Amino acid sequence: MISAPSGAGKTSLVKALVDGTPHLKVSVSYTTRARRTGETDGINYHFVSREKFLEKVQQGDFLEHAEVFGNLYGTSQSWVEQQLGSGDDIILEIDWQGAQQIRKLMPAAITIFILPPSREILIKRLRDRGQDSEDIIARRTAEAINEMTHYAESDYLIINDNFQHALHDLQSIVHSERLRQVQQGARHEALIENLLRD
Repeated sequence: MISAPSGAGKTSLVKALVDGTPHLKVSVSYTTRARRTGETDGINYHFVSREKFLEKVQQGDFLEHAEVFGNLYGTSQSWVEQQLGSGDDIILEIDWQGAQQIRKLMPAAITIFILPPSREILIKRLRDRGQDSEDIIARRTAEAINEMTHYAESDYLIINDNFQHALHDLQSIVHSERLRQVQQGARHEALIENLLRD
């Protein structure tokens, strides 16, 4: 799970990480928010009505769900389980509320928090998007400050002051987690059995 306030650079970092890492996928969340210019249904998000989203909540289809800026977001439990079962690692780009929910259901999940190098840079990044009014930017800044108070709930902390350094940090986390005995043991079961046979 990767969490970050708006403007921390999470989306760009995750895209670069996935593009350069085999067997790593990003979960596509469901949302009730309106589609932005350039976004594609099923790639950026699964865009659904509020009614359809609440119906999926009632059916227990979400691993987690939360309301952010008046819009609902959720992660499909069946899709995540299917991908993990096929041997792929999954990244959930998720806010702190969702991370707390998933941590209860999947305590082995790894959590990463990305922070911007300063509040000024955070605000500049929000403005540079050119998508929001000053009122919305002010609201997003306040929400970002609240989000950042939850950084200590994560396993890893990355400061995105240099894109390449932050990307290298993310790659290092994925690589080291894949070297854990449980993952390596499952991946190399035949080799280990051969090495240990009488």
